[in-house]
Amino acid sequence: MERPLWVFAYGSLIWDPGFVFAERQRAMLAGWRRSFCMHSIHYRGTPEAPGLVLALDAEAGAACQGVAYRVEDKAADATVAYLRERELISYAYHEAWLPIRLEQGAEVTALTFVINREHDQYAGSLTLEDQARVIAERTGVRGPNADYLYATAAHLTELGISDADLDRLALQVRAHRGD
Repeated sequence: MERPLWVFAYGSLIWDPGFVFAERQRAMLAGWRRSFCMHSIHYRGTPEAPGLVLALDAEAGAACQGVAYRVEDKAADATVAYLRERELISYAYHEAWLPIRLEQGAEVTALTFVINREHDQYAGSLTLEDQARVIAERTGVRGPNADYLYATAAHLTELGISDADLDRLALQVRAHRGD
């Protein structure tokens, strides 16, 4: 494990990290894009009616802006264990240690979770309209799928991070739901 431990967040970890951190700053991960490309059968959907959650999907030339958390060394092992339990619930994610560029310019290696394209939960071929329909209709143990999308979009906006695809998707979901 890298020390100090950095964790790269691109979705719900931005607004609900669930662990104690010593520092937080904006960061960028090259070669990956934020995408609603994972069926959620636990948190934002069910096995019978899967929702969609964000994952990092590899794409040449892409870049994902998010948040990097630095974790104190004394909390690093517990943080990694917590994140593995939370994120690897069905192994639709792969754990990855990837280089990110921090807002202040430094490059560090960070723990993040990327989509396993070979997993049954991979949903990378859905159109934006299909994604909007699913997100508008599904609910899981952590609540409506739309709330997950709205919270992520709102927190990205607060951080000054632009994600045009996420903004378009939120508009379509609001239209489907009549919000």
